[in-house]
Amino acid sequence: METTKDLLRLATVGSVDDGKSTLIGRLLVDTRQLFDDQLDAVQAASEKRGVGDLDLSFVTDGLRAEREQGITIDVAYRYATTPKRKFIIADCPGHIQYTRNMATGASTADLALVVLDVAAGLKEQTRRHLCIAALLGVRSIIVAVNKMDAINWSEEAFRKVENDFASLSQELGFSSSLLIPVSALLGDNVVDASSNTPWYSGPTVLDALDSSNAGAPSSSHEAARLPIQWVLRQPGGGRTYAGMVNGSNFQVGDTVTLLPAGIETTISDIHYGGQDVSEATVGLSADLGLSAETDAGRGDLIASSPLPTVTKELDATICWFGEKPIKSGQRLRIKHTSKSTPVRVASINGLIDIEKLSVSGATSLTTNDIGLATLQTADALVVDDYRVNRVTGSFVLIDEVTNATVAAGMVGRASFL
Repeated sequence: METTKDLLRLATVGSVDDGKSTLIGRLLVDTRQLFDDQLDAVQAASEKRGVGDLDLSFVTDGLRAEREQGITIDVAYRYATTPKRKFIIADCPGHIQYTRNMATGASTADLALVVLDVAAGLKEQTRRHLCIAALLGVRSIIVAVNKMDAINWSEEAFRKVENDFASLSQELGFSSSLLIPVSALLGDNVVDASSNTPWYSGPTVLDALDSSNAGAPSSSHEAARLPIQWVLRQPGGGRTYAGMVNGSNFQVGDTVTLLPAGIETTISDIHYGGQDVSEATVGLSADLGLSAETDAGRGDLIASSPLPTVTKELDATICWFGEKPIKSGQRLRIKHTSKSTPVRVASINGLIDIEKLSVSGATSLTTNDIGLATLQTADALVVDDYRVNRVTGSFVLIDEVTNATVAAGMVGRASFL
């Protein structure tokens, strides 16, 4: 049973002090996902700060600086399971200066769990996080309208947030969204239904996560991709090409193309864990044998049709993290799948206005700005549009002097622009 459960990767997003860490702590505590020593550590940290018996935000705030300041800085990952499915939960920071950390947490998420303070409504940082989540390909959201106890469980206040959120969700192109009135502090509608909201008949947060289609096995027929990470020499001669499969599955006998060389061939054999297998499924790290003799190496790509694009110039959407602005002519290094090559910023093509969800003219991007740019690479890259494939459509930009990651990028424009 455990091995056949589907896995849901979710990221909590929203503005600072809206209660993201407390909500995740409540989920884990009320579903009994924590060991006694973990609870003891949270209780000791709570007593040290004089916040009562148990501050649930400390369940995920693991850094000393986080506990001392009462804020989330780094992305904290927690693992949970229910009778229905498994979860990987990324608790993302809400402060604007840690937007890069939030983007990291959301980059692998199937679903965004949005937490917002019902009294404050949609803050600018919440909108920013939702915009980044949409850019990163998240299509399903669950909105925990938190701190309902502070406004005496007002249905009117909840409906106002619901109306405000409906228009934003439509503009950003989310395929499904559900709003739930909760109190993370008291546990209402988090794991168990609350008697304080007789006007709400929907699921609890846990029920909504359990029943979400996000993360479930897909029946889509996307093209298969394997970025080559390593070339393995086999006993008795011959080579196989190792990497992680994404997009769709590979099978022995499939016709594939090795890119950027453009060599069409077939898969002769597939190996996993030292054993011959007939199929390599999405998410599996396997090595493939090819019928044709090639000189393929790390950074090349094995693909089925429809094929990705081979290019040295690409239009992209980037979220800039660097302390200094990014400008046209700047030289960096791009890391795309298993390939790394020098890159030049040919032009900055616009700045995305988070409030209006439109593009305005810009010649540079500053810290945490999201904008459009044209990049030129020294070596050819094999890319898909991010909306087609999140692996071959994403990249990071690296400062060659400091080796710091200064931007996250998506090939193409966001669907809402």
